[in-house]
Amino acid sequence: MTRRIVLATANPDKAREIVAALVGLDVELLDRPASVPEVSETGATLLANARLKAQALRDATGEDALADDTGLEVDALGGAPGVFSARYAGEDATYADNVEKLVTEMEAARRNARTARFRTVIVLAGADGSELAVDGVAEGVIVEAPRGTEGFGYDPVFAPAGGRGRTFAEMSRGEKQALSHRGRALRALAARLREADASP
Repeated sequence: MTRRIVLATANPDKAREIVAALVGLDVELLDRPASVPEVSETGATLLANARLKAQALRDATGEDALADDTGLEVDALGGAPGVFSARYAGEDATYADNVEKLVTEMEAARRNARTARFRTVIVLAGADGSELAVDGVAEGVIVEAPRGTEGFGYDPVFAPAGGRGRTFAEMSRGEKQALSHRGRALRALAARLREADASP
């Protein structure tokens, strides 16, 4: 039987990545109803925020609900922006605002102190009260200035390990998906869903 899953994200970039990763599974992905408001991300961790969003959407719709939270953890900044990545430059910050603030904060960092990682946590809250949580991490470095026009968020300033020095914004969608934190988390989710489908 096809599993219906409502997506918590209203971000079309994220939604495209989720849809692409779950191709071939017996799932029907549904947009979040306009009547369901966004959930305040008051959790202290990525897992807590993803859980808050997934559970709120499940409770509002009665359907299985999928939510994620992603953070960029920069070693030279003590792990910041972390859980505040989407609003690093303020509550209404644009992608460009956040990137600009990060570049400014990093100007004082030594070249060998530019290590960072993206982390994504995904929570699938089942209508039956079950929960499935997975995560994915992409190690890399923060480059000195934005490069590339693809992707979104901090992609122009993050060069992942294995990317031959390119930022995520300099990669095709497929190349990014192969190396990215969200791609890894989504592949872990797909594997878990396949296991569940295969179990008697």
